[in-house]
Amino acid sequence: MTGGLIGLILGVIGSWAAYHISARHRANTARALADQILNNAGREADTIRMQAELAAREESILLRQAIEAEQEESRRALREQERRLEKRGDLLDQRLDLLNAKERNLEDALRRQSEREAALQARAGELEQLEARQVAELQRIGGLSRDEGRRLLLDRLQQELRTEAGERILRHEAEVRETARDRAVEVLAVAIQRFAASHTAETTVSTVDIPNDEMKGRIIGREGRNIRAFEKATGVDVIVDDTPGVVIVTGFDSVRREVAKLALERLIQDGRIHPSRIEEIVKDTHDEIDQHIRKMGRDAAREVDVVGLNDKILDYLGKLKFRTSYSQNVLRHSIEVAFLTGMMAEEIGLDGALGRRCGLLHDLGKAADHEMEGGHPAVGAELLRRYGEGKEVTHAALGHHDDLRVDAPYTVLVAAADAVSASRPGARRETLEKYVRRLEELESLALGFPGVEQAYAIQAGREVRVMVDSRQLDDAAAAALCRDVARAIQQQLTYPGEVKVTVLRETRSVEYAR
Repeated sequence: MTGGLIGLILGVIGSWAAYHISARHRANTARALADQILNNAGREADTIRMQAELAAREESILLRQAIEAEQEESRRALREQERRLEKRGDLLDQRLDLLNAKERNLEDALRRQSEREAALQARAGELEQLEARQVAELQRIGGLSRDEGRRLLLDRLQQELRTEAGERILRHEAEVRETARDRAVEVLAVAIQRFAASHTAETTVSTVDIPNDEMKGRIIGREGRNIRAFEKATGVDVIVDDTPGVVIVTGFDSVRREVAKLALERLIQDGRIHPSRIEEIVKDTHDEIDQHIRKMGRDAAREVDVVGLNDKILDYLGKLKFRTSYSQNVLRHSIEVAFLTGMMAEEIGLDGALGRRCGLLHDLGKAADHEMEGGHPAVGAELLRRYGEGKEVTHAALGHHDDLRVDAPYTVLVAAADAVSASRPGARRETLEKYVRRLEELESLALGFPGVEQAYAIQAGREVRVMVDSRQLDDAAAAALCRDVARAIQQQLTYPGEVKVTVLRETRSVEYAR
């Protein structure tokens, strides 16, 4: 046991000794490593210091080179400035020499002028003396005093000048008139050449395609009730004959004919054809035509580049699509007049936009002459004034037919463009206008009788159908009215052949089973 304790003590002592030896070795190793790190750091510091010195030396060299270059540039600029100053000095010297020479020339000219003035004064004195001697001699020969001779001479001179002035004025007026005529012809020729509208004659007949002949029977209806209801609602005449695949709608009023055509096409497409459905479709078509009229007015204004028109003016403008003048469509005629007026205005230095506006609206009264009293120029001027158009536009509408004044150039241009548009080959046919006027007179005469609700001229004016209010007139009164209308037509109107008068009186009762 004692030996084991000794061995343990010896082991501990040995471990302690080994630990101290190992610690001393590590310390020596760390010291050596630290010395090495210090040595490396010293060498790196020397390297960095040397690099910094080299960089500073290079920067100093570059800075010195930049300063030397700057100095060289400054010296070069100074030398250039010295050269310019020297050149300017030379120019100033030359200019000074030139001024001195001019001054000497001026002095010589002044001296010569003074000598000339002195000579002229001497000559003037001589002329005065000579004139006095001549006047005295003339007074002695003519027996007239100086004042009398002057008055006689002035009177003769005034007479000669008046005659010459009159001749010059007449010659100048002739030249101006010839020039103006040539210029007017040139302006018209340019405008006509730049705008040439196509023309199509308006007809009084429209055709509606049908899918089969069985549809003709449905359009006529039992005992003709459908076709009668359709003609009463639209005011047109429907012709159903043996022509395959079509039904003909005829009438002189373009709006009614268009409404009838569209309504009949819808009825055929819908398939339900009876009096109440006919009235409903015709009413809806009327509403759509009103919207279509507004669109046509807006499209026409956009086509001629006229902006800012009142909506009511656009409506009246669109209605002109369904008006004709001697078979010429009034809306297309107005568009053509607008283009021609604008072109001529630009040719003579006026406002082309205002010229187009005057031309487009000059016949606006034709869309409302049946609603207001007066001819279409007065009606159109009143409408344009009411909806805020300027005086040039209103006067163009009012006076484009007869009130042509020099102080209203746009009215003169509109009148010229209106004449050009109307005189184009194929633009108008007078016979159709007379025919349409006769139909309008037939309807107006029939509508003038009491109790008449509607009147439609059909069959090319050979028949007029009159619808009366059944609450105001009974059957006997309707028969009397028929005779009265026929007698009035015979007495007041001129027409070929004969006119058939048909008075329709209908009593309708409607109840709903609920």
